[in-house]
Amino acid sequence: MINEVMCLKEAFKGLSDSDYNPTLSAYIVANSNDIHPNYKRPSVVICPGGGYRLTSDREAEPVALRFVAAGFNAFVLRYSVETNKYPAQLLEVSAAVAYIRKMANKWSVDENKIIVCGFSAGGHLAGSLGVFWNQSFIREKLGLEAGENKPNAMILSYPVITAGEFAHQGSFNHLLGPEASQEQRDTLSLENHVSVNTPPTFIWHTLDDTTVPVENALLFARALREKNILFELHIYYQGVHGLSLCDKTTAHIEKPEQINPHAATWFNLALGWLHEVLQIV
Repeated sequence: MINEVMCLKEAFKGLSDSDYNPTLSAYIVANSNDIHPNYKRPSVVICPGGGYRLTSDREAEPVALRFVAAGFNAFVLRYSVETNKYPAQLLEVSAAVAYIRKMANKWSVDENKIIVCGFSAGGHLAGSLGVFWNQSFIREKLGLEAGENKPNAMILSYPVITAGEFAHQGSFNHLLGPEASQEQRDTLSLENHVSVNTPPTFIWHTLDDTTVPVENALLFARALREKNILFELHIYYQGVHGLSLCDKTTAHIEKPEQINPHAATWFNLALGWLHEVLQIV
């Protein structure tokens, strides 16, 4: 396995005006002549959660390694938090996807099978790329060709979506600043921006999530349905917020409630869905 950490500012000068140093950690499966010397792998960009205040370790490397074990290349994006406001984060996740495409030959990446996978506020970031990827200011700022930053699919895990009635206000406070108006917040309420250009999406949430209400997932799924975008939605009847992989590899040692075997089925369900939708062989 090839393991590298890239500073995105070095590859994209348009990120240089930020005082944060976003990084992309790569977990790349090396091809073998004994197996398939020229295999182009699907790749997943993982956006950990943390309310835009931090990026959680629980939703980073352990998730990447699980995808690697399933035959994917995986990349963990450590994006701007707290002091750096929007659109820094959207530019960074755009840069991450575009950079992976630029490196497709070196890293044996199938450039038509790049997925963004986000958790909680990281789900908002992944979803933001899904609905805003074709904004002209992103291409201009990063010097991209049209579509270079477009994800081919999304996995949204208990995502922050709405700035309305069911908002996780802390995420929007950190992303925009606590002084941001409701009008400003509504511009990043993702259910209002789904279009025919939004990629297929796998969503999962828990019914009794008291941090990010399940209505976030339902609102986004409804918007996808209205635009006839392929999606799959799983609502588990029980589970705390921030489950990640739902097992002991990602559970905090003092929080056994983060182990949830039933909700842990989300990962294999997502893999099966990706194989179907992206025709992964």
